[in-house]
Amino acid sequence: MNATREEAWKLLQQHVGNESLLKHCLAVEIAMRAYAEMFSEDQEYWGAVGLLHDIDFEKYPDQHPYQAGSLLAPHGFDVEFIANVESHDRNWPGERTLLQKTLLAVDELTGFIIACALVRPDKSLEKLEVKSVMKKMKDKAFARAVNRETIITSADALGVELKEHIAYVAKALAAAVQKPKYQKLA
Repeated sequence: MNATREEAWKLLQQHVGNESLLKHCLAVEIAMRAYAEMFSEDQEYWGAVGLLHDIDFEKYPDQHPYQAGSLLAPHGFDVEFIANVESHDRNWPGERTLLQKTLLAVDELTGFIIACALVRPDKSLEKLEVKSVMKKMKDKAFARAVNRETIITSADALGVELKEHIAYVAKALAAAVQKPKYQKLA
């Protein structure tokens, strides 16, 4: 992958028009960058995987994520990058790498954390407490499209305790919304 972050963002916008989906992709990028830093991995690469992970969702919802390659390959993204993007399929057939485990672990969680913040009176990610997120996890009517089992099992597969995982991702999201390129997220 030789694309810059700006090029990846422009490419995503060519294929995704839905504002909520764009915000979700930004949130996953933020979480992936944060974990890349924690694991001493390439933040640009991990961030790009997170940013582009749903590039095919709007155009090919029934074939997602397996149409990502047709959208990414013409722009120079290699087979490994494309496999990393596709790996967030819950039914991924192979053993996941650390990056791939992380992508699965943050995909559902980022949206859930943001939903938890948005129902608070102050709508603040900075003041969102882990116990509030855990309480909402038990409320099946809240953000019912979010697969709680995936959140729980993917954190476990990543080797991070669930409460720590929630706290880490929430902190990364709260810090990022202070930056101009991520203010759309708030």
